[in-house]
Amino acid sequence: MMDWLQLFFLHPVSLYQVAAFPFALLFNYLCIMDSFSTHARYLFLLVVGEALAVAAMGSFAVLVFIPALCTVVLIHSLGPQDVHRLTFLFQMSWQTLCHLGLHYTEYYLQEAPSTRFCVTLSSLMLLTQRVTSLSLDIREGKVAAAAAGGGIRNSSSLSERLWGALPYFSYLLFFPALLGGPLCSFQRFQARVQGPSSLYPRHSFWALTRRGLQILGLECLKVVVRRAVSAGAGLTDCRQLQCVYVTWSTAGLFKLTYYSHWLLDDSLLYAAGFGSEFGQSPGEEGYIPDADIWTLETTHRIALFTRKWNQSTARWLRRLVFQQGRTWPLLQTFVFSAWWHGLHPGQVFGFLCWAVMVEADYLIHTFANVFIRSGPMRVLYRTLTWAHTQLILAYIMLAVEVRSLSSLWLLWNSYNSVFPTVYCILLFVLAKRKHKFN
Repeated sequence: MMDWLQLFFLHPVSLYQVAAFPFALLFNYLCIMDSFSTHARYLFLLVVGEALAVAAMGSFAVLVFIPALCTVVLIHSLGPQDVHRLTFLFQMSWQTLCHLGLHYTEYYLQEAPSTRFCVTLSSLMLLTQRVTSLSLDIREGKVAAAAAGGGIRNSSSLSERLWGALPYFSYLLFFPALLGGPLCSFQRFQARVQGPSSLYPRHSFWALTRRGLQILGLECLKVVVRRAVSAGAGLTDCRQLQCVYVTWSTAGLFKLTYYSHWLLDDSLLYAAGFGSEFGQSPGEEGYIPDADIWTLETTHRIALFTRKWNQSTARWLRRLVFQQGRTWPLLQTFVFSAWWHGLHPGQVFGFLCWAVMVEADYLIHTFANVFIRSGPMRVLYRTLTWAHTQLILAYIMLAVEVRSLSSLWLLWNSYNSVFPTVYCILLFVLAKRKHKFN
């Protein structure tokens, strides 16, 4: 009975996201009623975002406010060709220093970090996405350079400069995306806030109810899986093939937690009017929710899982790192992802392993498509590769989540290491064969 009661005691981030729902609905309603000027809309999103940050992070909120302020100053001080490089370096340096504080607490002091500090780090990582997305838009000319810099520097009064900076402050700290949610581009944000009231969606009670029921269903399933995981042995006690089941079920619990969070975050953006029903500017990529549960659970391709896992972040990493890399762009992307997540030992190992698995996945399926022709063999091949893919991804997920060296060593010495090792061997063999063929 107590397990089911835990459904009502949500994770701290989820609790604050739920608390923000009334403000999201109020914002959307006031915009529909045309009761808000453009400046009032920006201010509402900013003020509620600041209040939510203080409520969720306490005094640690200053660690989010400072880089947001410095980013706006850099945007208004630098030219479009310099703004991305310097804002990127500043933001990642600031985030790395904050992560080092977490390392110092966990590994040197051997203490559990403050929950508010962990929420702050999560928010800071999301801020990094918005900062770099905005600076790339400026460099690529998607956001007018005059609006980002010179026009405001030449403003005659302080009030004009502040009003000119308001959209950027509001974007960096707007409350529906402060603690979670898919990355919303500045173009989309600005078009949404400045759009006419006729574009704001009239929310369907059943649409919001359906999302709520999906989240509730995932939370109920989490209770069941958690009970199964708690009843079984852990990695320290399991033996041989039992460790495979422990890893798979524990990774399933992690995935359910992510799915639930992503659906909640997406629902908050939808309630505020920034969701998938809103149109997009010409040439702009459409809104993509983070959770595509069906594809994630049914695919037999590690590469496809990688593109669909946390989709907006995957698209952001592709734009920020992969498309900019000249040599080994895939490896650069996963190395940066480990850096962005905090460079814990398990994260470094997990993301490097993930990069190798994606490379192996490309080669394995390329050769399979050439040599496997018959229908029954394709069904058997897809079934086996689906199972192998799920077990490899469970291995990677556990490595990333446990983070510490001691837990990583237990994982490495378990039977679970067989599955990525098989892909590593196939990568070596097929790469040599491809080179010989070429």
